[in-house]
Amino acid sequence: MNVYESFAIVYDLFMDNVDYDGWSVYLIKLLRSYGIEDGLILELGCGTGNMTERLAAAGFDMIGVDYSGEMLKIAQKKHCASSLDILYMKQDMRTFELCGTVRAVVSVCDSLNYILKDEELVKVFRLVNHYLDPGGIFLFDLNTIDKYKKIGNTTIAENREESSFIWDNYYDKDENINEYQLTIFLKEEDGDLYRKCEEVHYQRGYELKQIKEFLKEAGMEFLNAFEAFTEDVPNEDSERIYIIARERGKV
Repeated sequence: MNVYESFAIVYDLFMDNVDYDGWSVYLIKLLRSYGIEDGLILELGCGTGNMTERLAAAGFDMIGVDYSGEMLKIAQKKHCASSLDILYMKQDMRTFELCGTVRAVVSVCDSLNYILKDEELVKVFRLVNHYLDPGGIFLFDLNTIDKYKKIGNTTIAENREESSFIWDNYYDKDENINEYQLTIFLKEEDGDLYRKCEEVHYQRGYELKQIKEFLKEAGMEFLNAFEAFTEDVPNEDSERIYIIARERGKV
């Protein structure tokens, strides 16, 4: 089963504790600090459009790209309700194509951790560089290796009236691969029965020095890294970091 097919249906339900408003304020502040006040922005791994909608509401012209058609269906419903300036496209971030360049590319909520191989992450960075305006900004976050170590091998569960899930997590410290097996129980609309669905997700942790090397290989200039939602230098306890890079010519 593809990632985020069944889970897409309940994604917003179980993410309702996330402060997307505060998160978007942080992103917009970072973008503006690097001269991105308006214009066309691409969001890679846009999911159900929670951040895309907020960036569009802030005055940016948005393109949202995601591999999950089910996630995009939900994003499109939000778009129909808001009528904001957003174009959604179903594409793999490793091979995405645009008709022109954009002022900035953003990717949040650990979307890039789903890229498991060095060469594939470099390929994503090359594509970002290719589709950025000269001097354009790339802003993205990553879960850290330390976060995956802290989660380790554990089970997380949550039960609600509409749906329940069991999250079995496994971390391979040698490969820095985090695997989580999701078992989801979805309540049927016409009764009290629940439908069981299963998905397996894989994410990889990267060292900051690796990311710097990959950005350089892709032709980009590393600018800064922050502990998430701050302007502090990442430390050994940081669980999520933000990285800012700039287009510096095409490879």
